Amino acid sequence: MQDKATANKLFTKANLINGLIIIALAVMVFVPAAKAMLMRGLMGVGLFRADVSAAATVPVKSTINISFRDASGKDISLKQIKGKVVLLNFWATWCPPCRAEMPSLNSLHQKLKADTNIVFIAVDADSKLKEAAQFMAKYDYHLPLYQVMSDVPESVYGGNLPTTVIFDKEGTMVFRHEGMANYDTDKVRGFLQKLAMAK
Repeated sequence: MQDKATANKLFTKANLINGLIIIALAVMVFVPAAKAMLMRGLMGVGLFRADVSAAATVPVKSTINISFRDASGKDISLKQIKGKVVLLNFWATWCPPCRAEMPSLNSLHQKLKADTNIVFIAVDADSKLKEAAQFMAKYDYHLPLYQVMSDVPESVYGGNLPTTVIFDKEGTMVFRHEGMANYDTDKVRGFLQKLAMAK
């Protein structure tokens, strides 16, 4: 009799654990914020780092010109800001990997924003600047927010989110990464600063 009661307790405990695991998995699949938090945790333990050491292997010459518009209606283009280093990030509010890497991009921007030779452009891939601005405000992010106003070559952005691209002062694409990454590292900061100091 006692063995049966013990078996029932174990069965109930196992069902409870299985139920909790299923609920946790469902939350990860269907709640973007929860999925982003898990991904951010993986980035925090050293996974998903931006490998700028491979940067020199992807140069695309400086014939690329993309136009952008911010929420106030101000237009800029890569051609206009040639002579500056540009970090361009394509993202969307509904994209968990985008949400996961956003704190690292924001932190990198805050550390480098005083350098007038480095320009950050966060591109809302959905061109819904109002929603994107609300998202940024909610999480206290301060990245300059834009939408694309021209064609974007596939060599720059092929539709995968997030995609981060870095152009040097000559307008040459020297880094491109699809998928989330931690950009708030000494290597990335040093890479951008070195590009900014180049003549």
